[in-house]
Amino acid sequence: MRLKKYNKIFGMLSLFATTLLLSGCDMALMNPKGQIGLEQRSLILTALGLMLIVVIPVIVMTITFAWKFRASNEKAKYTPNWSHSNKIEAVVWTVPIIIVVILATITWKTTHSLDPYKPLDSDVEPITVQVVSLDWKWLFIYPKLGIASVNELAFPTNVPVSFRITSDSVMNSFFIPRLGGQIYSMAGMQTKLHLIANEPGKYKGISGSYSGKGFSGMKFTAIATPTREAFDQWVDNVRKSSHTLSNMDEFDKLAQPSEYHPVEYFSQVQPDLFRQIIKKFTGNDMIMQHHDESASKKDDTPNHENMNMSEHSSH
Repeated sequence: MRLKKYNKIFGMLSLFATTLLLSGCDMALMNPKGQIGLEQRSLILTALGLMLIVVIPVIVMTITFAWKFRASNEKAKYTPNWSHSNKIEAVVWTVPIIIVVILATITWKTTHSLDPYKPLDSDVEPITVQVVSLDWKWLFIYPKLGIASVNELAFPTNVPVSFRITSDSVMNSFFIPRLGGQIYSMAGMQTKLHLIANEPGKYKGISGSYSGKGFSGMKFTAIATPTREAFDQWVDNVRKSSHTLSNMDEFDKLAQPSEYHPVEYFSQVQPDLFRQIIKKFTGNDMIMQHHDESASKKDDTPNHENMNMSEHSSH
């Protein structure tokens, strides 16, 4: 008896300690700092609220029925021959159908409004950043500025950022939880992501897909500078670096597997480095040419420039 009492106390203390420790965790997805993140949080909470319309009554009824029809309750009505109720049938079918229809409508709308390939509406010209996932680090190339950095990128607050993403290794996933959803990086292909930070700060970026033994240390910092001038200062600091990526040989040295790679700046970058990285796996410029043509015709509207299986087989 005494042992059971101690086990109960220990269980309660363990539950309290777990709750206390979890209170120190920061739910980045629920505390977004950008337009896309805010819209995605709203979508998550809306979907959760709609599903709770079914979940909460089921939990309440389960507890209520278990208590009401317990063996010791002699007042409970015993009806062994009961088998059907039109009212119950109407409720258990109508409510879920309504919820599914609402969720389907929301999904249809947000699939288009939150399309990661869709440029953000803004009066400010976006900054283009080319992202390359390596083993086990992230390379960020600023094609218009002719600079690059490893495991750190910067952009001004309230300025859209247009990411062009690929991989020089296995498939990975580019993810800045406080700013928006993740998207895959794949060798020989290019994916897109458009984000914006509405508050200045340093935001953790991670790899959202397991990619080998160095995966856990494949993190980076996204710096949203408070002003354009602060961003220009960051650019000037990068340009002071003596390191360069002026040819593929220098890139190949950087691409060698390394764990917990420190932040590194490159003051000079081969102009078509991103294109050449993709070309390593395709042997031609088909993907980039298709992207350039689509961008010129559609003003960079959402498109899926990744080659499908038939394109792979034909080349």
